[in-house]
Amino acid sequence: MAVIHADRRTVNFKIVYCGTPIGGKTTNLQHIHACLDPKSRGELVSLSTTADRTLFFDFLAVEAPILNGYTAKFQLYTVPGQAVYNATYQLVLQQADGLVFVADSQMDRMRENVQAWDNFRNNLRLNGQSLDELPLVIQYNKRDLPNAAPVEYLEYLINQSTLRCQSFEASAARGHNVLTTLNAISHEVLGRFMAKMQQGQVPQSMAGRSSSAAAMAGV
Repeated sequence: MAVIHADRRTVNFKIVYCGTPIGGKTTNLQHIHACLDPKSRGELVSLSTTADRTLFFDFLAVEAPILNGYTAKFQLYTVPGQAVYNATYQLVLQQADGLVFVADSQMDRMRENVQAWDNFRNNLRLNGQSLDELPLVIQYNKRDLPNAAPVEYLEYLINQSTLRCQSFEASAARGHNVLTTLNAISHEVLGRFMAKMQQGQVPQSMAGRSSSAAAMAGV
């Protein structure tokens, strides 16, 4: 959930990238980090294993003006894709304001995509979290590879609930639609926060107008 620091006039938002092992979660954050102004980004911390590029999380703080003199501080995390790291997965998911699910478009990774999607939803459930309450954007990564499955098939496997979410074709290695994905989830997170403001669920001192998602993301 968003954390408001009135003394520092900042609002912290947490966005977590989940998905298939070696599907491109870390590559997304690496590209975002490289594109941002060094003055507005935090240190990118990466921990690797032989099975997945991220054991715990990558951390990236993106700061930009948001409301009435306050600054939005986006913290971007990834979670390990393997079920063996579920305890870490659930820990990183806690207090998330928005989610990005990164699927691997290669046809021979469809089983792993479905398993990762089921594991993702199960970890949310175990945390007492719900996709009915959390913004989610899906990214179909590695669309540049010759064995990429049709997007319609990926949508059928993953994005078939009654609450269909935004999805984007991407190539994280080439940077295609990486910032677009970030921009989309930033829009949704801020929109949800603004709705809570209108309902009186955040301090009135935060009243004001929002910046664009592009400005928030620093892109």
